[in-house]
Amino acid sequence: MFRTTAHEKGFGVEKHFRWRAGEITRLEGFSDGVFAFALTLLVVSLEVPHTFDELMDTMRGFVAFGVCFAMLVQVWFYHYRYFRRYGLQDGVTVVLNAGLLFVVLFYVYPLKFLFTLIIGSITGGATVGGKTVIEAMIGPREVPALMTIYGLGFAAVFGILTLLYWNAYRRRGELELDLRETLLTRHSMTENFGVACIGLFSALLSHLLPIGISGLAGFAYFLIPAYATGCGMYFGRRIKELGLAEKQPRPGAS
Repeated sequence: MFRTTAHEKGFGVEKHFRWRAGEITRLEGFSDGVFAFALTLLVVSLEVPHTFDELMDTMRGFVAFGVCFAMLVQVWFYHYRYFRRYGLQDGVTVVLNAGLLFVVLFYVYPLKFLFTLIIGSITGGATVGGKTVIEAMIGPREVPALMTIYGLGFAAVFGILTLLYWNAYRRRGELELDLRETLLTRHSMTENFGVACIGLFSALLSHLLPIGISGLAGFAYFLIPAYATGCGMYFGRRIKELGLAEKQPRPGAS
């Protein structure tokens, strides 16, 4: 299991954060199984090609598959880092973790459908009944509903991550978080909350835009790098200031 190997080798250990988790727990092991099953669903939804044309159609979906795979691995890593940081196993954590796994499983197919649509619209493709694959997959009036489904799922994932970090933050005394770790926890909580809001904004924007260009609401997700960079700069500056303050000699010290 990758999580066990990463734990033994100290993979991803952070400079300013003491990881409190010990051995891999049953909760983490169960979560890994769910993530693995979600990745499997991306594959089993593909039919084995019987002709060369079908093989080429499958290969055209490689990029969409790769994007979905990368996104699921990203969520897994956020999950891995959270449980390594805090090692929480309380009831709130168990419930929120179950909700996160439910959303991940439920949104595998909408995720793949959306990115198959996006990549297909960029690369083109075969025709079905005189229509392009994109035209056969979805009509213009169905796009806002698709963007809403994706936006709500996206917001749910990062909203639950926000609540997980909030639970760790409210238990910072019990966890004995130092000032840097508290700032990093607030950073993660703030960043995930903002990303969740961007997902909701995209879903709302898809209904405000005219039919025919409602798909442009997806460009709202390009706000994420700017927002994440802003959060990183703000909290990075706070941590740097904290380090400088600690280096200052105390009054009366020789």
